[in-house]
Amino acid sequence: MATKEEKPLIVVKRVKKVAGGHHGGAWKIAYADFVTAMMAFFLLMWLLASVSKEDLKGISEYFKMPIEKIVSTGPSTTGASGIFVGGGKDLTRKDGEVSKADDNSDKSPQKMLDEEGLKQLKTKVESVIQDNPQLKSYKQQVLIDITDDGLRIQIVDNLKRPMFALSDDELQSYARDIMKAIGKSLNGVENKLTLSGHTDAHPFPNKEKSYSNWELSADRANAARRELVNGGMDETKLLQVIGLSSAVLYDKVDPLNPINRRISIIVMNKKAQERIEKNMSIEAGNAESVQKGIQAGAPDAKAAAVKATDTKPDVKPAAKP
Repeated sequence: MATKEEKPLIVVKRVKKVAGGHHGGAWKIAYADFVTAMMAFFLLMWLLASVSKEDLKGISEYFKMPIEKIVSTGPSTTGASGIFVGGGKDLTRKDGEVSKADDNSDKSPQKMLDEEGLKQLKTKVESVIQDNPQLKSYKQQVLIDITDDGLRIQIVDNLKRPMFALSDDELQSYARDIMKAIGKSLNGVENKLTLSGHTDAHPFPNKEKSYSNWELSADRANAARRELVNGGMDETKLLQVIGLSSAVLYDKVDPLNPINRRISIIVMNKKAQERIEKNMSIEAGNAESVQKGIQAGAPDAKAAAVKATDTKPDVKPAAKP
């Protein structure tokens, strides 16, 4: 019997189409990066809103330091002028031009270093008063702050604890100790100082018109100067010692407040020091010109000198309001 012919096995593959479906997890990584970036952004915004301006300034200066240490004005190995040592030619510089810093810049490197040094000096003076058992009880009468001209140290009167005897320029013993301690602290800085004496608006209690609060404030400023020097401060550090009477009140609301009677010491920053030195040089030049004119016999110069000596100052001692 004949065998049946075997039929070949046919396999049919059918592709099942599914709409949509899983395409992998790459989108999750991108989404996670986006969420992380947004979280960091809002965290940064929160930090900027909660940190004070002084702290922000300190943080910005911290991150500037590496750049300041890298940048150098020293000679390059190629002989070209550039901002980095060993660098190539400065392409931003044109022939015949010299790069200069922007004078209108609010925060130049020199000014920032000056301010930082004054802040450290402020902390030092505060520590000297705080750590001294004899002076600690008087720390409320020593006011220290940073102004546009530099570090200002004010030793103010207290109703029960005045620095000077009434209508006198003699310092009390504790006031002398404070001045000596401050003088010793200020001797280590290179900045120049100004010293001014102030009174309240009480008129000077005397019948003679030749002595007033103007003379009293100047004499008190000089008394403070002597104690600063006795404390170890170099006298050449003082650039100006003046008496201002009650012209610059601490308490403008109450001119009779004892706090207006004070000694003000300003450790000047570079800008303030240059301004005062410039004014002093101008005054010295004018005086020299008048003197030369007098020696030469110029009538105009003689008249100007006589007028300058005879004219009384326009500023009058403060009267009782």
